[in-house]
Amino acid sequence: MCGTCGCGGEATVTMLGRDGEAERAAHAHDHSHEHHHHHHEHHGHDHSHSHSHSHDHGHSHHTHGHHAHDHHDHAHHSHAHHHHAHDHGHDRRHDHHHHPADHGRAHQPRNVVELEAQVFAKNDALAAKNRAWFAGREILALNLVSSPGAGKTTLLERTIRDLGKELPLFVLEGDQATANDGVRIRAAGAPVVQINTGTGCHLEADMVARGLMELKPQTGAVVLIENVGNLVCPAMFDLGERAKVAVLSVTEGEDKPLKYPHMFRTAEVMILNKIDLLPYVDFDAERAVAYAREVNPDITVLRVSARSGEGLDAWYGWLRRELAAAREATLI
Repeated sequence: MCGTCGCGGEATVTMLGRDGEAERAAHAHDHSHEHHHHHHEHHGHDHSHSHSHSHDHGHSHHTHGHHAHDHHDHAHHSHAHHHHAHDHGHDRRHDHHHHPADHGRAHQPRNVVELEAQVFAKNDALAAKNRAWFAGREILALNLVSSPGAGKTTLLERTIRDLGKELPLFVLEGDQATANDGVRIRAAGAPVVQINTGTGCHLEADMVARGLMELKPQTGAVVLIENVGNLVCPAMFDLGERAKVAVLSVTEGEDKPLKYPHMFRTAEVMILNKIDLLPYVDFDAERAVAYAREVNPDITVLRVSARSGEGLDAWYGWLRRELAAAREATLI
């Protein structure tokens, strides 16, 4: 768990499988093991790797022998670590010379700084394995982040209903408690695994790895990861995604990009949602976009209404292009 935000190292993470019933619980203890297992996809070879993961106290048919899933380190992929620029098929700005959590550390005790560095280093190593796993399967993985109530789940529901027959869409649903959002996603027609973080305020790479074991996305799929509603800690934890998508609602303040610069600086896209409400709220859309580009000049801005459908064609076009780029990247 997070070593900086106080969400606690003994929190219990629970998971509901694709059937919505099989619940698994894991405590945030660190154990490293060597695993040898067979790859059941298209590579068809045995391999081993070492990694850290949580013990499963299972209540489902997925019990003994399950661990953070198999990963393939392909030398031709340049996705090994999120501190480096990734090739998305077009120029984008990645200001990753310093981890977002580095800011404000100067006055912290040395042992606290060292603990934080260990937490982030462990997460980044697992995120790199996730990224390689996605790349080996030509999967587009996106990390959707926002404040609570910005409309992430509604956007996913609409996307699934509109594109579900065209694109293979899979969802990892992150929240602190309840399976409500997972139920909504399943009703919309997509396979979903619900991850409840308890006191945790964000998803981490190992949670995503375990979620993928349950989700089992097919080769060439789109995996949409809905993070816990929070604009602080999710900016600091790489999940292995190809891009972060920040959702900002017009019912919030237009200065959110300035108040939470790390999130908007690490995002590839800002979706300005609920634009159908603009006539009824005191929100300056142009100023919000200007603020976002002040902290991230290369951010792509899409103005949409997940309710009315306005602007969604641009979002769907972006998804199609990113999926094509993710599939083509494995050929480089």
